[in-house]
Amino acid sequence: MTDLVVRPLVAGEEDLFLSLTEPALVGIQSVGRDYRELAGLHQYRPEWTWVALRGDRVVARAAWWGAPDDGEPMALDWLDFDDGESAAAVEILTEAGFDAQYCLVLPPHWRADPATRKAGEARVEVAERAGMRKFVERLRYTWTPADGLPDRPGRLRFEPEPDDERIREVLCLIAQGSLDAHDRRAIADGGVAAAAQQQLDFLHWMPSPREWWRLAYTMDGLPAGLAIPGRNYNSATIGLVGVVPEQRGHGYAYDLLVEATWLLVEAGADQVTAETDVANRPMAATFARAGYPITQERILLRTLFRRLR
Repeated sequence: MTDLVVRPLVAGEEDLFLSLTEPALVGIQSVGRDYRELAGLHQYRPEWTWVALRGDRVVARAAWWGAPDDGEPMALDWLDFDDGESAAAVEILTEAGFDAQYCLVLPPHWRADPATRKAGEARVEVAERAGMRKFVERLRYTWTPADGLPDRPGRLRFEPEPDDERIREVLCLIAQGSLDAHDRRAIADGGVAAAAQQQLDFLHWMPSPREWWRLAYTMDGLPAGLAIPGRNYNSATIGLVGVVPEQRGHGYAYDLLVEATWLLVEAGADQVTAETDVANRPMAATFARAGYPITQERILLRTLFRRLR
């Protein structure tokens, strides 16, 4: 067998990266991701894109994604390999050495189809052999006007809140008892303050107006939670909805989600994405009630170093 060469791309080698032919059953390309387009936007970069070659043939490839201004990639989201070349894919992940989570994009109910299940599980196995561990499984939603815009319930009052310290205080409250795996990991590592800071950093990372953020109050003037519509680098999205512990049990997550959706539609959005953990059944039920269909499933894996940090 020809010796394996593992290396990052050189600028202008996009065709080489895309020369590996595979059925796109899973992975970010399965939902129409255009590598060239995003490379042109500096979201994929040659030094973040790796190939394994036997002679001049690509037998495995991986690409890490980041925002245009990010100094390090945020996530691995493109990983493919020929039959019998899983070891080459493992070598790419090992040699590249990026400390970024792997976001494996999958179709809904992917385990029910044998071919899709095989493709998904093969990529999980490669990531685990490279030192990653499964962190959480998530559901991805995409709302469009065809799904219907639910009426605002009118039970809460929403106000802009320009003070980040006030937002941080409410995020600390929301983190208490959170079912979100990222929150729970941050709390285990550094307490609720760390979880709140993680959320605040993410919200500021999104390239959407800070003025969209809303603090929700009951009609009695008590804080109820946060509704934060946003925009990531691909679409309008629900940045965060969260209810403070004292107001849980009233179904207010639905009110927050509806308000965030309305704000995005009023800002011109023709689709809105959102995510929640598979294990967060109350939030999944809230998305279903608001008419958000599941359009993807996702498995997030992290390096052992990152997982224990």
